[in-house]
Amino acid sequence: MKFLRVIFFFLFSGMIAVSCNQPQEERRLPDQQELRKALEETNKILLESEKQEIRDFIVRYGWDMEETGSGLWYQIYQQGKGETASAGKIALINYTISLLTGDMIYSSDTEGAKEFRIGRGGVELGLEEGILLMKEGDKARFIMPSHLAHGVPGDGVKIPARATIVYDVELIELK
Repeated sequence: MKFLRVIFFFLFSGMIAVSCNQPQEERRLPDQQELRKALEETNKILLESEKQEIRDFIVRYGWDMEETGSGLWYQIYQQGKGETASAGKIALINYTISLLTGDMIYSSDTEGAKEFRIGRGGVELGLEEGILLMKEGDKARFIMPSHLAHGVPGDGVKIPARATIVYDVELIELK
C-alpha cells in the first residue's frame, strides 16, 4: 500500500510542478489525453506491482498454481468426483477468504456456506471464473488480484481498498 501512495504522490506532484513552473498565461489543466495516458501508466505500474506480490506469495508458500488470462491464480488441490460447474447452475461452497498478509477476513464457519447462481454476478469476478474450473467435491485455492475481487474501494466492511484476496473453496454441491 505504501508503494501505491508513493506512485500517486509522484504522479500528482509532477502534474502540479509542471503547471506551477509555467508562466501565468501558459498555465493550463492537462487535457483528457494527457490525463488518460498518465492514469493508464499508473495503472500498469500498480497491476505489475500487485502481480509481483502474488508471485512472491505463491513462492513463499510453495504452491503450484496456474494463472488464467484474466489474472486469476488457481490450484485445485483435491479432486472431486461430481458434476463440472457451468453457467446457470447454483453453486454451494464452503470457503475462507484472507488477505496476502494471512489475515482471515471471512469464512463459511462463521458466515455460513455461500450459495450463488454461476454467471449471474453477486460474487467476485474471480470466484465466478474459478468455480467454472471446478467440479463437485473439488477443493481449490484462488488468488484474486484486486480487479477480480473488490477493486479500488474494497468491500466497505473488512476488505481494504485494492486488496488481493485468497479464497480457499470447497464446491459442495451444484443444483
